[in-house]
Amino acid sequence: MPNPLYDHLVAPLATRGSTFLTDARGNEITGESLHRTAMSFAAALSGLGLQAGDRMAVQVEKTPEALALYCAAIATGIIFLPLNTAYTAAEVEYFVEDAEASLLVGDPSRKDLLSQVAQRHGARFETLDAGGEGSLRDRAKAAGIGFVPVARSGDDLAAILYTSGTTGRSKGAMLSHENLLSNARVLVDEWRFDENDVLLHALPIFHTHGLFVAINVVLLSGGSMIFLPGFKADDVISWLPRATTMMGVPTFYTRLLDTPAFTRDLTRHMRLFTSGSAPLLAETHQSFEARTGHRILERYGMTETNMNTSNPYDGERRAGTVGHALPGIDVKITDPETGEAVRQGDPGMIEVRGPNVFKGYWRMPEKTREELRENGFFITGDIGTIDADGYVTIVGRQKDLIITGGYNVYPKEIELILDELPGVLESAVVGVPHPDFGEAVVAVLVARPGATIDAAGVIAALAERLARFKQPKHVAILADLPRNTMGKVQKNLLRQEFVSLFA
Repeated sequence: MPNPLYDHLVAPLATRGSTFLTDARGNEITGESLHRTAMSFAAALSGLGLQAGDRMAVQVEKTPEALALYCAAIATGIIFLPLNTAYTAAEVEYFVEDAEASLLVGDPSRKDLLSQVAQRHGARFETLDAGGEGSLRDRAKAAGIGFVPVARSGDDLAAILYTSGTTGRSKGAMLSHENLLSNARVLVDEWRFDENDVLLHALPIFHTHGLFVAINVVLLSGGSMIFLPGFKADDVISWLPRATTMMGVPTFYTRLLDTPAFTRDLTRHMRLFTSGSAPLLAETHQSFEARTGHRILERYGMTETNMNTSNPYDGERRAGTVGHALPGIDVKITDPETGEAVRQGDPGMIEVRGPNVFKGYWRMPEKTREELRENGFFITGDIGTIDADGYVTIVGRQKDLIITGGYNVYPKEIELILDELPGVLESAVVGVPHPDFGEAVVAVLVARPGATIDAAGVIAALAERLARFKQPKHVAILADLPRNTMGKVQKNLLRQEFVSLFA
């Protein structure tokens, strides 16, 4: 019986006697071993009464067993719902209730709270800890490995990933077998992955980057992974000699550049470094190349779509851009008000269409109609441009657009200039309420180690390069910028911090 993701990603592990995964302790796990664990989990889930189409919410630490549980969900047709390990019980409760999950899997240390959450919403609760043990693992060991994968079609849902929910309710993006498999196929081809690749995996696996990009690409290509529980620069440096590729977020690369042991000799053997989930500063791109000789490959994706664009493997990787539309994916820039295409080079709404685009938001038909056009284009909410060579540049999020005195201000334009100023490590520009202008531009800066920043000097420098309406009405200096687990600056928190500045 066909099951697209199982057939192409998981089934090949069953006959793979070679190492598929090496954990942080150096334990080598073969494909056969991981497949047996996955099938035992599948049997356990079936024994609990879960069926294809049921939802399983999973809030567990990153372990080989957690990966096997993902594979088990694919085999059983259960819809996988990974949750950030930092979420509180109250936050988890929203997702369990909204998705009507049949099962919540969590860490034993939080059993008292999470079991109550599950009970309140008619779900079972099972445990899986940071060592890969727990009540679900016990059930799996007793269940055996004779599970037969269920039939699924390309249109059947494989996962629900909830958006970050920085404004309003978190939305559950419904991703099908075809959404995930088509994207993995494109990335394997575009990034030249094969069975000889060893991916250094330090990303979380509750996010599309670490789970559906990194893991699915390795599974499909027949490669292997060094599976670290998280990112620590010293750990990455110690494992790097055994890897050929690494996927990261900008914070990974800035921290590596701050480490003297990260040298050209250390990275000489590496084939590819990619970056995503947050914008990579052009300066980081250039510093990384100067240090290592490698140009980081930056790409652009979303929870709702996985990857949409990528700088080329062969060809110019342009700092500050996210490259071209991936094969089979249409990308266009439109007027946010009219939906009509804008002139080439002008900023506008990024819209994407392709087999990677999700099926809509879980039980939110109105929100789905608002963001997913009848012609298949998804309105991303990102503002960007496409140049004459087809390179896409992200200008910012639509919700980050600042309208001051009736003029539109795109924060990215100001941030690029701020980042070039002496002593500035990084910047974020937000709009906050203003009694006269509606919104005022506020620049938040982080100084380089040992440097000091003069706010008045910053404003004076910008006066020569920006129209007056774009110039910040306030410059704040912070020790660091608030970020989420994937390294994205949380501008909503900055807006909250300065909301009363001009009151």
